[in-house]
Amino acid sequence: MRKIVAGLFVSLDGVVQDPHTWHFPYFDDAMGAAVGALMESSDVMLLGRTTYDGFAEYWPTSEDEFAAVMNGKRKVVVSSTLQEATWENSTIVRDLDELRELKAQPGKNLGITGSVVLVRSLLRAGLLDELHLLIHPIVVGHGQRLFDDGETIPLTLASSETFKTGVLNVVYTPAPAA
Repeated sequence: MRKIVAGLFVSLDGVVQDPHTWHFPYFDDAMGAAVGALMESSDVMLLGRTTYDGFAEYWPTSEDEFAAVMNGKRKVVVSSTLQEATWENSTIVRDLDELRELKAQPGKNLGITGSVVLVRSLLRAGLLDELHLLIHPIVVGHGQRLFDDGETIPLTLASSETFKTGVLNVVYTPAPAA
């Protein structure tokens, strides 16, 4: 069975929104290798509706060297409202049962980049297998946070490393049921 694995850039105060405005000063070869390994471990990119809309607007016409990878990878949008997935290699799943079926199929991991609402939903539903966080040594002070106030989700630390830039690369898995 495949795993569902999420990878997120996050600030010390839990902000995940618009990392392009605060994370680049901390990006180095070690972070690039960690992100690359995470992407290599998956053959399907899971996206929530908002992230899909942004990516589908940007990547198809991008001349970025990474565009071919983004456009060529299989993408699955988890959405009950999206009517049509027009970005190359994209399909829609409407509910968690369809996602469970996809997870049961053979293949590499199902990888999530961004899509914080989807990550939260999958954690609550017990479908997220690994949460990879690149915790940056910066307090952003505003923006969408990884978790809502009052939310309690027990996790277990699976691994951690510190990059020379001060970024912590941590991997959490769901805590065993008590």
